[in-house]
Amino acid sequence: MWFVKIETGIVPKSEFDRYVPAHKAYVQGLIDRGHQAKTGYWGERGGGMMLFKASSLAEAEQIVAADPLIQNHCVSYQLHEWRIVLGD
Repeated sequence: MWFVKIETGIVPKSEFDRYVPAHKAYVQGLIDRGHQAKTGYWGERGGGMMLFKASSLAEAEQIVAADPLIQNHCVSYQLHEWRIVLGD
């Protein structure tokens, strides 16, 4: 199952940027464990998205809760199951 975390920054950029390296390392760990994670930010700044696979909503919630951006209260977010209709 695919999930998407849509996030909005809630702290000043300088504080947010302190946790970006940890977030990137966390996402790389997800990739290494087979979650096919992808992360990025909106071109106009102020938020972003992480797309990943998980076996259930409960696992997806655990994955999001362990993200350093969430643990350090840098973003608010919405989590959705994404059901692919066409494509890989």
